[in-house]
Amino acid sequence: MRTTVAMLTFRRPGDLADALPMLVDRVAEVEGAELLVVDNDEEPTARDAVAAWQGSVRYVHEPRPGIAAARNRALAEATGSDVVVFVDDDERPDPGWLGALLDAFDAYRSADCVAVAGPVLSVFDGPVDPWIEAGGFFTRLRHPSGARVRVAATNNLLLDLPWLRERGITFDEQFGITGGSDTVLSLRIEQAGGVIRWCDEAVVRDVVPPSRATRSWVLRRAYRMGNTGSRAEVHVTRGLPRVRARAVMVGRGLVRVAGGGARAAWGVLTRSARHRARGVRSAVRGAGMLTGAFGIVYAEYVRPAARPRAVHA
Repeated sequence: MRTTVAMLTFRRPGDLADALPMLVDRVAEVEGAELLVVDNDEEPTARDAVAAWQGSVRYVHEPRPGIAAARNRALAEATGSDVVVFVDDDERPDPGWLGALLDAFDAYRSADCVAVAGPVLSVFDGPVDPWIEAGGFFTRLRHPSGARVRVAATNNLLLDLPWLRERGITFDEQFGITGGSDTVLSLRIEQAGGVIRWCDEAVVRDVVPPSRATRSWVLRRAYRMGNTGSRAEVHVTRGLPRVRARAVMVGRGLVRVAGGGARAAWGVLTRSARHRARGVRSAVRGAGMLTGAFGIVYAEYVRPAARPRAVHA
């Protein structure tokens, strides 16, 4: 299969320098695969770092702000490919990662499989807040290979390009500065009859810097994920069913807020750090779901020059 591995980057020169040698090696394991770096800074700040790998890496500059714009640029650049594989610039794929994704896609595509997602394992680059260790917040859910998943992030995801193009499915740029465009894409795939499968052998390792290994970052991310997930469910629904979708997300948000609050209180009573941590995070995510259901937008990826906390959709 003609394959484009797309790595998006934004002002992470250290991560980019560490990731490129490993990604070049992983892509070289698969005949006919190419590595594409999409620089999403206003200025082409990653160009010099990529220039050292000329001949092994293709570089493009996408100055429009927002991760959805960069993801769509990757889709547009992969015109000659059968599949595009997204990976982040702070991730390090294991040997055989790309081949495992492609083998899984080949094995499952007869059953309407149009995307394959793999596991992301976190590796900490410094001290970790004990609250995070108690909550296990960087331990992501895994599935048996071949399992169907409804929503997948683009930190380790293969997509069938011809299938997407035939249906006009791209990343929704209304979610460009909020995150969640990959959630919307996943839901659009489901609506169009496509299936996302899991490949547990295609492992990448996410390097977590000290700035993200804090409870404040975890809670902000929980709120954002609740907010964008709820907005995405409502956004992809049209007509009268949208009212039902909004009501469902309100209900789920209320359950999380109430359940999370109760679990946190139980943790206080039993002196369980795990219950306290997970309860608080669940309640915060539920609050994000509630605001998202009512159209409140949390813009996590607004550029520093103008960073409003929240606006009404």
